[in-house]
Amino acid sequence: MFWFLLIAMVVVVAAVTLLVVGGGDSAALPEAAPEQLTDPLPLHRPVGRADLDALRLPVSPRGYRMGDVDEVLDRLGAELAERDARIADLESALAGARATAEGRRDLFDMPGEETDR
Repeated sequence: MFWFLLIAMVVVVAAVTLLVVGGGDSAALPEAAPEQLTDPLPLHRPVGRADLDALRLPVSPRGYRMGDVDEVLDRLGAELAERDARIADLESALAGARATAEGRRDLFDMPGEETDR
């Protein structure tokens, strides 16, 4: 009886395996197209916080798809570099405006008037 159950179990497992793998032209599990990044980051405007919150990267069997992750990271890196350059420009313009304002303070002082600056 033991041998009969063992052989029956092997036959059932083999049949299920052939069915799943596809023992012919008609496969039970057809090939699925790989997931693609369906909602990429906007190209016509800077990336915002809401864009990053809504971003969902497609998953592959070994994790995230490297091409999509690299594309997102490259875009974010370029935008951060652009923002850093803009901030540096604005800070230097502000420093120049402050230096100019400091140099012209004496224009607003009246002659003979004491100031506590």
